[in-house]
Amino acid sequence: MGNAPVKRLATGFDWVEGPVWFGDMGCLLFSDIPSNRIMRWSPEGISIFRQNSNYSNGHTRDRQGRLVSCEHGTRRVTRTEWDGSITVIADSFGGKRLNSPNDVVVASDGAIWFTDPHYGIQTDYEGFRGEQELSCNVYRVDPGGSIEAVITDMNCPNGLAFSPNETTLYVADTGRMYAGDPSHILQFDMADGRPRNGRVFHAIAVGAADGIRLDTDGNVWSSAGDGVRCISPDGDVMGLIRLPERASNLCFGGRAKHQLFITATTSLYSVVLNRNGAQRP
Repeated sequence: MGNAPVKRLATGFDWVEGPVWFGDMGCLLFSDIPSNRIMRWSPEGISIFRQNSNYSNGHTRDRQGRLVSCEHGTRRVTRTEWDGSITVIADSFGGKRLNSPNDVVVASDGAIWFTDPHYGIQTDYEGFRGEQELSCNVYRVDPGGSIEAVITDMNCPNGLAFSPNETTLYVADTGRMYAGDPSHILQFDMADGRPRNGRVFHAIAVGAADGIRLDTDGNVWSSAGDGVRCISPDGDVMGLIRLPERASNLCFGGRAKHQLFITATTSLYSVVLNRNGAQRP
């Protein structure tokens, strides 16, 4: 919308991440990772949803509407049941501990896909410094609970999202810490439920891609060093939402999923768009 302002909804955090919209509850949850808590925003104000969040990073909802979270501190992916209990989705692969699960999505078949870079175990800032036992992979956990490494040749996979019809998977490769790796968004064709033919889709010009989401037209909305970029399905930049802080992640929400919520360093921002988000529920 040409006259829609970018609003700062809350500030004063350390490093915010992982926004997820709960439309049935009229609120947004997001992580303040170094402070080890999940925050809750609603039009009525800001509050703490969960203290001692195990340094949670990315979140999503499954097809039953339950919260699914990536936890740096415990090196696992969990689901919060409706009664408040916690179910562990994945914490190891091949007998070795995961690194620090970062971002997560749930496909229409109920499978949980998540990225596992090493950012949360490289320092004590977003968790606990620890030994890296596995390469930085993308995993799929089927509804029965079995885990599979579906992408194993990326430097450090970060944000991920499916196209609206789930024929394409996008994964941000932000690169290893201290390594000087290239940073870009990769695009994969989905064949028989698995990603194939990975190639570079887009390289962010300022900073790096972290969290990504898609709208119903198939455009990719990506965080960047100077805000959020809207990228067409052909990989061309269509527009920029400029922010005074480095954007980390984003999600669609609001009554029509036409409101973009953006986590950016110390603050939470939002802007109303003329596009609608593709994520479900």
